[in-house]
Amino acid sequence: MSTIKVDTITNDGSTVDFTYNAKVGAGSGTLKKEYYEQSTEPTYPCDGALWFNTSDDVFKIYANDGWYTTAITEPPPPILGNRGLFAGGDVSNTEQNNIDYIDISTTGNATDFGNLTQARAFLAGCSNGSRGILAGGHSQSNTTFYNIIEYITIANTGNGTDFGDLSTTARGCAAVSNGSIAAIALGQASSGTVNTIDYITIATTGNSQDFGDLTVARKQLGGASSTTRGLFAGGNPGPKNEIDYITISTPGNATDFGDLTVARGSAPAGCSNGTRALFGGGYASNVSDVIDYVTIATTGNATDFGNLIAVQYNMAACANITRALFGGGGNTPVDVIQYVTISTPGNATDFGDLTLARRYLTGLSGN
Repeated sequence: MSTIKVDTITNDGSTVDFTYNAKVGAGSGTLKKEYYEQSTEPTYPCDGALWFNTSDDVFKIYANDGWYTTAITEPPPPILGNRGLFAGGDVSNTEQNNIDYIDISTTGNATDFGNLTQARAFLAGCSNGSRGILAGGHSQSNTTFYNIIEYITIANTGNGTDFGDLSTTARGCAAVSNGSIAAIALGQASSGTVNTIDYITIATTGNSQDFGDLTVARKQLGGASSTTRGLFAGGNPGPKNEIDYITISTPGNATDFGDLTVARGSAPAGCSNGTRALFGGGYASNVSDVIDYVTIATTGNATDFGNLIAVQYNMAACANITRALFGGGGNTPVDVIQYVTISTPGNATDFGDLTLARRYLTGLSGN
């Protein structure tokens, strides 16, 4: 067998085409494997050829005289899990320290998990999948605002533990997480409604730091996130229809994402499966039963998803990769937990009951 050694190939600067769409690029000398990016089916491909169909954004590979669609299954974000928690809240103008838990993948009533370090309402919750963070809040009489941050280990029932402090006392908060950092929109300080966003590193206890600002100062808003972006939606006074987004790994001011289908405050409850975010309930001119959804990676206005079992506001939400749950809420507090399948727009279904009917609570999930 003979061997040919070529040290240098020089052309006139134009691209050299070879059989089956392989090319040597002009200037770079890089050999490209057969690959097509077009709306029509390639002619005369060979086995192993790759084709991205630009007409429907489908990726295919050629083998055995045919094109086969490839599928990539993305693992669930680490911030998700099947254990959902509902914490804090208010009953008859008395703040509560209850933490309940449920298995999101089944249906049934909640079970006692433990207690907050301080009973309070209008707090914010999120997690990194294993550690849950509960921040801010206030007494229902509005006489006391809290800067408390506490944490729980989601897999182990028990009481909250002190984590550190927010930059100021805050209520009507919302929190988002990318699995490492928690960003907390403070909502309202004792001085009034603010646009401040704080952040913490979830795995390391300590006080929060300044992250940036919302596009509009507001309280009683909803939060949802992926492992990249955090969304903050709705709020008071107004009510507001704004949806803001941040890149959670990069402190800075929020950017406009789009609008809710209906402007509403009183905590439209937010959650996500890492891809699609849902915001349910709230209060506009009347109490709302609307559930909206957005695709977190793509800016734009929200789309109607369906309706809650009944009009509701001041609820909490949590989710796993499949389901979103909405719990509690109401002017007269209810104990109802309801759920939807995140991938399938439609109305909510009864899941079970909280251990105690209450409003102004928060939710999170993990393992």
